[in-house]
Amino acid sequence: MQQLHVSEHPLVKHKLTALRATSTDHRTFRELVRELSMLLCYEATLDMETKPKQVVTPMGETTGAEVKETIGLVPIMRAGIGMTDGIMELLPSVQVWHIGLYRDEETLRPVSYYNKLPQAPTVQVCLVLDPMLATGGSAIATVNILKEWGVARIKYVGLLAAPEGVEAFSSAHPDVPIHVAALDERLNDIGFIVPGLGDAGDRMFGT
Repeated sequence: MQQLHVSEHPLVKHKLTALRATSTDHRTFRELVRELSMLLCYEATLDMETKPKQVVTPMGETTGAEVKETIGLVPIMRAGIGMTDGIMELLPSVQVWHIGLYRDEETLRPVSYYNKLPQAPTVQVCLVLDPMLATGGSAIATVNILKEWGVARIKYVGLLAAPEGVEAFSSAHPDVPIHVAALDERLNDIGFIVPGLGDAGDRMFGT
C-alpha cells in the first residue's frame, strides 16, 4: 500500500524491540515511546514546506530555510498522549488538540467522549497520534472529525499496525499517509495486535 510507510531505521527497530519486551518497566516504556515518536515524526515530516530565511552567523550572512507550515498534533487519548511530548520538542511550531475515544470491548467500535478542537482549523497539517493501529476504528473516526472540521492535510503516526487496521484505514481514508515503526502479523480474537506489545496505555501509565 503506497500510503503505508514502515520505518527501516536501525534505531527504530532497536527501540521497538525493547518496547515490546515484557521486562520493560513503565518508566522505560514511556521514554521509549517518546524517543520512537520523535524518530517517526522526523520521517513523517520530510515533505514539509519551507521558505528562505536570512540569518547572520559569526562568520557572515547566509540564506537558510524556515518551516512555513504550522502543525497540529491530535493525540487520541489516552495512549496518544505519551507520543506528544517528544514530538513537541522536535517541531518548531506546533499546536496540540485532544480527541477522546475509547474502544467498546464488545463491539470493538470507537466511542467518542471528548473533543477539544477550536471552531476553525488554525494549522496546515495535522498529525494524528496513536500508538496502535489495530482495528483502525479510532483512527478512522478521528480523521473523519478532522476532515469535517476542514483540515487540508492529515497524517497518521503510530508505533504498530495490524494488516486489518491498515486495510480498514486505507479504505476509509486513502489520502492519509500512515507512518509506523512496524507492521505486525494480525489481530487476535479480542482485537489486540499480535505479536504487538500489549495494551500501550496500560504499559505507559502503569494501570
